[in-house]
Amino acid sequence: MNKLIGKYLNHTLKNMKISIVAGARPNFMKIAPIIDAIKIKQNQGLDISFRLIHTGQHYDKNLSDTFFQELGIPLPNINLEVKSGSQAEQTAAIMIGFEKELSKFPSDLVLVVGDVTSTMACSIVAKKEGVKVAHVEAGIRSGDLLMPEEINRIVTDSLTDFYFTTSTYANENLLKLGVEESKIFFVGNVMIDTLLKNISKFNEPPIFNALGLNSQKYIVLTLHRPSNVDEEKVFADLMRNISRIAKDFKIIFPVHPRTKKLLEGLDLNLPNVHYIEPLGYLQFNFLVKNSFLVMTDSGGITEETTVMGIPCLTLRNSTERPETCDFGTNMLIGSDVVLMEEAITKIVAGKWKKGSVPELWDGNAATRIVEVLIKLYNIKP
Repeated sequence: MNKLIGKYLNHTLKNMKISIVAGARPNFMKIAPIIDAIKIKQNQGLDISFRLIHTGQHYDKNLSDTFFQELGIPLPNINLEVKSGSQAEQTAAIMIGFEKELSKFPSDLVLVVGDVTSTMACSIVAKKEGVKVAHVEAGIRSGDLLMPEEINRIVTDSLTDFYFTTSTYANENLLKLGVEESKIFFVGNVMIDTLLKNISKFNEPPIFNALGLNSQKYIVLTLHRPSNVDEEKVFADLMRNISRIAKDFKIIFPVHPRTKKLLEGLDLNLPNVHYIEPLGYLQFNFLVKNSFLVMTDSGGITEETTVMGIPCLTLRNSTERPETCDFGTNMLIGSDVVLMEEAITKIVAGKWKKGSVPELWDGNAATRIVEVLIKLYNIKP
């Protein structure tokens, strides 16, 4: 028995109240299976309740509503309506809003996911209010302190009580930092829970026919990291290089709101690049599953391509998900033109690594998380 669980079993919690925080679109995919797992336990007679708090950090009504509907997520109990702003402005606004939320609706546990600003801000508030914090996707590190997400990870993990990890790499990172092994729970990947549950529901977006796309004959591109999209010259050079090197393929680029602002001021009408509006979860992953290659600076997408067996090139120099490179179909290339050319040539020749699915990425991570919480708090029917 985990020593920490042993410590908690000397008391029984009749009604466990959990505050679940989501702030950005990637969070929705992570909370969906956790909510499903809680509902299963509720149906089994366990008295667990939750409030879903949407901080509004990334909020597009149409897209957010689409994600909630597609993934079967209940509407949030509250939207803090933080919206856009600088890192400091967002952090402050989330903390103010979440402090009021916790004051009005006390909780036994604040559950945060991922590494967005909301994750960090709500963890700080929870600890100041004396509420325990569970961090799903704890322990991942890129080593790049220029990434805002890396700061969020470090701060959140310094305040966390229960660490739910996706890989042994994350476990090792936490142990090196001095986290007690009894507080670390290797459960698998909730993003993959959502992927495996919904893979049979992926549906073709209208642009598939509109652009004359054929399976395995196009590339999906996503860019949103500040290092790639905040400086006009860097972004323009990267786009032109991708277009030139992948000239034999149509490149489908769902444009992130952050990137859209930059595009509007640039002349980047590249012959094989098709800029499209962001898609919902089911339509976007249909594109990914049927693509020849994915090029991205997202961490989460590299996990999904690994499980789907799609070649992936990460346009960054570091990753917080090394398992996607060591075991999966992913490779780090940064903005290196030579590496990009070599990689695409190898993929075209059918010589790309096949990859394998990392340990415990089996669709049951959320179930494990909820089982651990039930044992930790000794919840009885």
